[in-house]
Amino acid sequence: MASAPEPPRRSLGAGLLALTVGALAAGGLLHLAGAGQAGEGTFAGAGALGAAYALWMLLDALRHGRVGVDVIAVAALVGALAVGEDLASAVIAAMLASGRSLEEWAAGRARRDLHSLLARAPARARRYEEDVLAEVPVEALRPGDLLLVGSGEVVPADGALEGTALLDEAALTGEPLPVERRAGEVVRSGVLNAGDPFELRVSASAAESAYAGIVRLVAQAESVQAPFVRMADRYAIAFAVLALAASGGAWAVGGAGRAVAVLVVATPCPLILAAPVALVAGLSQAARRGVVMKGGGVLERLATCTTLLVDKTGTLTSGDPSVVAVAASGALDETETLRLAGSLDQVSAHVLGKAVVRAAQARGCTLVAPTGVEEVAGQGIRGWVDGHEVALGKAAFVGVTGAPSWAKVARRRASLEGSLTVFVGVDGRPAGALLLDDPLRRDAPRTIRALRRSGIERIVMVTGDRPEVADAIGAVLGVDEVLAERAPAEKLDAVAAERRRAPTVMVGDGINDAPALALADVGVAMGARGATAASEAADVVLSVDRLDRLADARAIAVRARRIALESVVAGMGLSILAMGVAASGSLPAGWGALLQEGIDLLVILNALRALRPPPAGPRLGEAAAALAQRFRAEHEAIRAAIDRCRTVADSLGDLPPEEALRVATDLYEVLVGEVEPHEAAEQRELYPALDAALGGTEPTATMARGHAEIAHEIHLLGRLLADIGTGPPDAEDLTELRRLLYGLHAVLRLHTEQEEESFLSLAPDRDAPVTATLGP
Repeated sequence: MASAPEPPRRSLGAGLLALTVGALAAGGLLHLAGAGQAGEGTFAGAGALGAAYALWMLLDALRHGRVGVDVIAVAALVGALAVGEDLASAVIAAMLASGRSLEEWAAGRARRDLHSLLARAPARARRYEEDVLAEVPVEALRPGDLLLVGSGEVVPADGALEGTALLDEAALTGEPLPVERRAGEVVRSGVLNAGDPFELRVSASAAESAYAGIVRLVAQAESVQAPFVRMADRYAIAFAVLALAASGGAWAVGGAGRAVAVLVVATPCPLILAAPVALVAGLSQAARRGVVMKGGGVLERLATCTTLLVDKTGTLTSGDPSVVAVAASGALDETETLRLAGSLDQVSAHVLGKAVVRAAQARGCTLVAPTGVEEVAGQGIRGWVDGHEVALGKAAFVGVTGAPSWAKVARRRASLEGSLTVFVGVDGRPAGALLLDDPLRRDAPRTIRALRRSGIERIVMVTGDRPEVADAIGAVLGVDEVLAERAPAEKLDAVAAERRRAPTVMVGDGINDAPALALADVGVAMGARGATAASEAADVVLSVDRLDRLADARAIAVRARRIALESVVAGMGLSILAMGVAASGSLPAGWGALLQEGIDLLVILNALRALRPPPAGPRLGEAAAALAQRFRAEHEAIRAAIDRCRTVADSLGDLPPEEALRVATDLYEVLVGEVEPHEAAEQRELYPALDAALGGTEPTATMARGHAEIAHEIHLLGRLLADIGTGPPDAEDLTELRRLLYGLHAVLRLHTEQEEESFLSLAPDRDAPVTATLGP
């Protein structure tokens, strides 16, 4: 978003403000001391400084192709000095200096640079030279060189793999899950080696590689961004023409003194002061919500944009892998399978290992330290946990042979939902599979709705992920268009295309998003977890890891701009009335300057209304937020039971009838002992607190109906099991059990997701882990 370099206005404006205010004070004291001539000279000196500054600002604006409010200021200052209205000239100079200083503070933009990109790029690489490794500058790399890339190192140049490699490609694609690449596959520079060391055959020099290309894209995107014209300038030309015409008419009727009086009251201080004050107030409000905007111009642009482009991974989704389901083979139940896997993965540095540990802890598993751990590159990890030999990784690595039904179901589900599978083996036998996904942020749907209410007319999700995954998330969120499998250059093209239609906001979090953030009218970075490069290429940085702050920022921007516009229009209207009075000869220049001060005070007081926060959406009090955090943690604890409804239903046709009845009965006991008390506690404790915060029972009424439906379905399952009794179930019994379990899974999953989206996401995330307590 770079524009032409601006002169050092801020230091000049602040210095002029100090001089003019000091001159006004000194001149007043000299008059009180009886040295009136010296006082007038002091006033005139302040006016001359103001005139010189206004003339310099006018010439600078003309040099950049702008004609703003400075025309009237120059005319008023020069005219006041010419007719001897020294006090009026000093007052005008002080108002001009104070307005400019305030505006410059509000509109100051952080200089954008690429040092974070360059800092991440490796400066040196290890190259084989006659079978000996030598460390060389990356600039010395040439196609055909053979490199060794160590664990945790960034790939320095594009090339082909000599063996297998596990790569974290999030910096380029934005996707959080590591990817396994095989020998011969092309690897792009900028990706991270998330596995064992590997050898790479260079195919392009560092300057021609993908990472360097992203750096160039950011620079190019900044260079084409058009300069933004501030709000005051859009009204200045018409107002200047009107003021000069009125002044000319007053000169023709009553002489130069009357013309200067008109110009004095026409001095555009409402334009100079009101808009910056309102925008500064908006910036202050945004900062309190954890939103850093790089200037008042950014806030104004955010208020006028009507199109939103948003990245998926790390923006609409959490950006971290999460275990979404455990598919057990039948050898062990889901909880024990996850406990053993989580215990083993405690010593793994793999990003998926951390996700498995988090899932096990969230579901209340007691983890123990593993022993004899061995990691096999590209295959998985094995070790001993509580006397059991546990293995995690690929299917063949853990002993899965052929296509058993449980593995087939897990693979199909992973394929349909875009998940990743990690198989688990215990004591040489397959125990199950873990399905991992990048979950949607709890506050994403609510944020999308809020943005639409604020005036965003078109929302496009643009991502490097596969179409089937992106389309599913886009459908849930209700976006207008989904652009999948987009590389950084293609994201740049998407932003350019949308900008041709309407002012555009781009939201992202990774290095791969930096060029698009730089090109958009407003770039927004998820700075709390995103790459520094994205934060520096953006105009707005969300310093807290909550997407709903984007909706807050938009609401603040719209309100601040509206108040600024109201102040400008009101101030100009009052100035036009004063111009009429001055043109009639009833308002001398000195009194006109004081009247203009009164008008300025009114518009500033109105502009300061922007300091009050905009009408906020629903917010939970401390007690309600604590309850929401508690039940959010319980959702994690019962997620295993919810998933188990589906896995048990899937397995009923493959198990002997007696075993099928047993697993269904065990699941029913879990539902009665954990899930049903949880739903009852929500209805009894959480929903009354939500009703008080949300202003009535209507917002929770539909969800309360969900509680009743869940209890009814669990009751039906119990009646069916009682009807079957201890005898083996027949085919009709199994069909009915399967129907009830699939129904329970769907209702529970939908109800839980809706609660988290609509209610539990209103509570802030708790820094410390929350311990879930289930049961009555």
